[in-house]
Formats: sequence, C-alpha cells, structure tokens
Amino acid sequence: MMMTGGGVSGEGMSLRGKPGGRSLWQKIVDLSLTDVSVLVKGIDDESIEELERVLLEADFGVDASLDLVQELESAARRGKVKTEKELRDLLSDRIREILTSPAAGDDPAGDFPEFRVPDGSRPFVVLVLGVNGTGKTTTAAKLARRALDAGLHVTLAATDTFRSGAQEQLRIWADRLGAEFVGGQAGGDPAAVAFDAAQAAEARGSDVLIIDTAGRLHTQTNLMEELRKIDRVVGRQVEGAPHERLLVVDSTAGQNVLNQVQEFGQGLPLSGIVLTKYDGTARGGTAVAVSRQFGVPVRWLGTGESEKDLDAFDANTYLEKLLG
Repeated sequence: MMMTGGGVSGEGMSLRGKPGGRSLWQKIVDLSLTDVSVLVKGIDDESIEELERVLLEADFGVDASLDLVQELESAARRGKVKTEKELRDLLSDRIREILTSPAAGDDPAGDFPEFRVPDGSRPFVVLVLGVNGTGKTTTAAKLARRALDAGLHVTLAATDTFRSGAQEQLRIWADRLGAEFVGGQAGGDPAAVAFDAAQAAEARGSDVLIIDTAGRLHTQTNLMEELRKIDRVVGRQVEGAPHERLLVVDSTAGQNVLNQVQEFGQGLPLSGIVLTKYDGTARGGTAVAVSRQFGVPVRWLGTGESEKDLDAFDANTYLEKLLG
C-alpha cells in the first residue's frame, strides 16, 4: 500500500454522489462482502485486507480502520452478520459511536444562540486556528454570518499583522457582513490586537468575538507560542475566554489533518474542528479519524465559497452521505 503526503493513494470517495464517484458502501459491495454466501461462510483474510484498504483510502485513519475491521471480523465469527443490511447497520452503528462518544464531545455545534457564556456575560470568544491555505479566514467570516443571522452582535478581529493583505481580507468580510472590525498595525503584536479586540467587543456590547489568527505551520514553535500568548491575554480581559478554540483543517489533506490536530492540540486545548472543502473532497473518513484518535469533535463543515456555506456537523447526515 502506497502512502503519500496526503494520505493513502487510490481512488477517492464522493460523498455527494457526483458523476464518476462511488460511495464507501458501493466500494464495500464491490468487495463482495455483502454476498449472502460470503457472509454465511465467513469473511476470508483477503477480503478483510481489502476492507482495510478501502477504509484507509477514505481517510479513516489507522485506528478507526482497525476498529471497524475488528468489529466486522468479530461479528462475522459470532454469526451476527448474515445479510447486507446487518453489515451496513453494523458499520453505521460503529461509526456513529465513534463520532458521538463522550471523548469526541457528543455535542453538536448548534447555532450561535447556544454559544453564550453560561452566566450571561459577553462576549463569547471564538479563537480560529489553522495553517495557511485551509480557508481559515473565510471560516471566521462564515461563523460571523451564522451569528449575525441569529440576531447577535459580532466583532471580527484580525491578528495576522505580518501577511500582506490579511487585515484587509477580514475587513472586507466584516464590511460585507455588517460586523464590527478590529485590526492592527503592520508588524504589530498579534496578542495586543487580540486584547484590543476583546476590550472593543465589550465596549460595543458584542455578543460574539471571533478572532482570526495568522496561518502558520503546526511545526513552527515560535508561532505556536504566539497563539498561546493570544489565548492568555484574551482570557485576562474576558473571563473564561476563549470559549471556543476551533482548528480549521482542509478535509482533502489526508494524514496531514491528523498531524495538524496533534500539533495544535499540544499547543492549546482544542474544543472543535472545522472541516473545509467538504463539498469537493474525494474522501469522507476524516471526521471519523479525528474523533477516534483525538476525541476532538468535528463541529462545522465548510461546503463552498459563499459565507452561508457552513453546516453544523450532524452524525446522521454525515453517515447518509458517507455510506451513500
């Protein structure tokens, strides 16, 4: 099996039934695992290995893939899987368990009316993290759109003071959406911008403060320390903040997604994952891999370029698209 930087090589899986794409379930059917004769006689080692390959190619990750294969082997040995429906139900139930386990949060993202500080104080602070190219800034704008649509007052803050155009990009989004905006001087201290944004959001009576951080490689230690500094100074200004630390990852990045969750999670306690580019991904197991390996829940799915193309993650809807 060939491994590449983006995961296991091989044909991808279409979650939306696009022309030329085949769902995970269709690929399992192709292995003849759903034939009654196979299920009754028992699944051989070669078929099990092929199932592992299909799951890995769909970016389920090693841990989740082994879990599912072992579950299937055990059920087959005990005679618990004798029909196509029983096999499908077994896979569906086990994947749902992984996605909704206590370790994975078992807490749907919901809408921003639920994103309020328990004691009624404000603002609710969301720290948006991620590497360059994942759609992080656009995700910050999409989150703002959801909050605004819920009737909440929103402030967007741009703490990337180094990348050319970063401040202006978020400012344009804020103007388009009708949100407040706080930025900083080129080359300024990102943590100072975050602190100013927290003060401004409080003064303006904002319900939600969304802080967009500079895109960075997860291996850059000094930049990870900068994130921790932003986290600390916001917490000094707003009690309990940040209330959400969302890591934005590209759902097509394969194994790199797991690497990013691991590294960012070592720097800050993550409360959730946003999977972007989910409309065009050729693989669908990323959410399962992240939930199984790290216990960090997937909270949102970015499904397009529009500010409204952000869906709260729902395990049942996900399974329907995954299995086809």
